Amino acid sequence: MSKPKRKRKNRQSEDQGVDEIPRLPKTKPLQLRYYGDPILRKRAEPVQEITDIETKLAREMLMTLYATNGIGLAATQVGVLKRFLIVDIDPEDADYEPIMLFNPEILSVEGESVAEEGCLSIPDLRADVKRPEKIVVKAMNDYGEDIQIEADGLLARVIQHEIDHLNGTLFIDRISGLKRQLLRSELEKIQQADRPL
Repeated sequence: MSKPKRKRKNRQSEDQGVDEIPRLPKTKPLQLRYYGDPILRKRAEPVQEITDIETKLAREMLMTLYATNGIGLAATQVGVLKRFLIVDIDPEDADYEPIMLFNPEILSVEGESVAEEGCLSIPDLRADVKRPEKIVVKAMNDYGEDIQIEADGLLARVIQHEIDHLNGTLFIDRISGLKRQLLRSELEKIQQADRPL
């Protein structure tokens, strides 16, 4: 998911550097898949075991997330059909740990809210989407441990957005047909754009 449009807070102080993005081992960002790519419509397969391959993928996805100025990324968005996602809703805060969820499953939902969403796979397009306000999610963390997360607000929204990706669903599928028609020409431009493979 792309960042909500808002003014950035200046967190710099005398003893704080400008660059607060966590330092990762050097790795090249992965190539994003964009609207129109058939892999975005496929359902990802469960992760059977967290091995060095999954750990490497996690590092590369984090690098990709920060390189694209996003706040959430699903493995399908980088062409990997595995049920894995990462979320970092505040990359500028060094105290905030990115969340890595393998095989995430929503156990319960509560409330309802409407907020604007964007997507790294559908650049420059935003729309209001209705989703549950609070969720409880179970998953495995990057150590292979079973965890449960209660989330609300932006965190809940981003997790739901990324789980949708793992199911082959895009945020534009959650808006009315009329609104989708109004965005048709923009979606066609994204689909026809010449992008690296």
